[in-house]
Amino acid sequence: MPASMTSTYPFEPSPPWTTVNPKPFLPFRTRYGSEELEAPPLPSPRNEPFNDNYIVSTHLVPAGCPRLTPDIPLPVVPKFKTNAAERKRDIQQVFTEIIERQERFVRGELGGERSEKPLWNCVNRYVKRVQDGRKGLTLFLAHANGFPKEIWEATLRYLLSSPTASLIDEVWSWEAVQHGDAALVNETNLSGIFDWRDNARDIAHFLLYYLPEDASSKVLPTHLQLLPETIRESRKIKGFSSRSLVAVGHSFGGCSSILAAVNFPALFSSIILIDPVVLSGRENSSHFFALNLAALARRERWPSREEALRLFKTSPFFGAWHPDTLQLYVTYGLCKDSQGGVRLKMSSMHEALVFSDHIGSNEAWELLEKVDERIELRWIVPGKPKDKGIGGEKATRVRVWRRPANSSNVVFHFAGHLVSWCFVSITNLIEVAVAQIPHEAPEELGK
Repeated sequence: MPASMTSTYPFEPSPPWTTVNPKPFLPFRTRYGSEELEAPPLPSPRNEPFNDNYIVSTHLVPAGCPRLTPDIPLPVVPKFKTNAAERKRDIQQVFTEIIERQERFVRGELGGERSEKPLWNCVNRYVKRVQDGRKGLTLFLAHANGFPKEIWEATLRYLLSSPTASLIDEVWSWEAVQHGDAALVNETNLSGIFDWRDNARDIAHFLLYYLPEDASSKVLPTHLQLLPETIRESRKIKGFSSRSLVAVGHSFGGCSSILAAVNFPALFSSIILIDPVVLSGRENSSHFFALNLAALARRERWPSREEALRLFKTSPFFGAWHPDTLQLYVTYGLCKDSQGGVRLKMSSMHEALVFSDHIGSNEAWELLEKVDERIELRWIVPGKPKDKGIGGEKATRVRVWRRPANSSNVVFHFAGHLVSWCFVSITNLIEVAVAQIPHEAPEELGK
């Protein structure tokens, strides 16, 4: 069953590989011990118009429990030193500690019980002011490492003002436990080690246990309600009774979406994968190491948002972003600090800890071929001369055909890994994907 879109890269078979022995999802528990969860406040509550037709609101849901990792202290961050050589040495020492700790965890040598400290995921909901009564689409957006849930809003401004918006009932923008507002809520409970598979479990936990049955215009509580067990169990097998879910995952979020879909395929109608970090076990880890070191070295505090924005614009990395996306990062990725300035909501240490794990990425590569062929996969990958996707062009050409049936790919030759910031082009592709779904399931959408 070929995908309806043509592809930039022709079919490329996967070379032989050695299995990483992917593990099944750890079952969820809906309570932490015998105690009810104490509901934390939202750091940045929103309940306001997003545009003429949609309202945005912010919500919290419990993360999956238990975690795959033990609860261990964060590595000690060395004090800032003006001497460049000494600072580089200190960063290298912390980097080595993080990598060695992660390798011990993978080998089962780290010890410790799986953490059961309560953690929360934060989500933004963009919902139509007035629903027309038919079964439309629900978009689920999963961000890359280091970015808040609001980073998608430049794309959403275009998408939800386009003719295609008439097909979209609701959008949910995800935030992993150590990102954005979720990082502030979880600050004292986050472990000093992270497993990407926990983000995939958290996504599945939200979709199974907390995503409301219908996309209605009614106001939802800040802390979404746990669904009845009958609905939760039905979703595992039959999916949603009143939704068609399209996931859009970038980088880390794309990898997490794949793992969630492998384990609970009934939840997904299609997945748009924007250069997901999906690497075979044989591919070089140097990419992760470089990102880890860069995260540890990055600045975390500024005197003001205005000064942060000014300095970001002078950075080769941030300066290449579209101004609207950069402004979103400054507005929603930073918060006030105790010294009268601003700081990153997600610390550089937690960003580095996310980059240090590669097992989730390796498992997603291996398991891609097992994604239900009913779920259409649309790949969006970069094509700049020096950035042709995670792991390089050869790896990308193989990756996009790991699940050949019902798949298609498109290369953005003008973009690098942060291709999702090219929001006009991304919007156009989402529009194409969304617009074709009614032709694939007209009876369902007409209900």
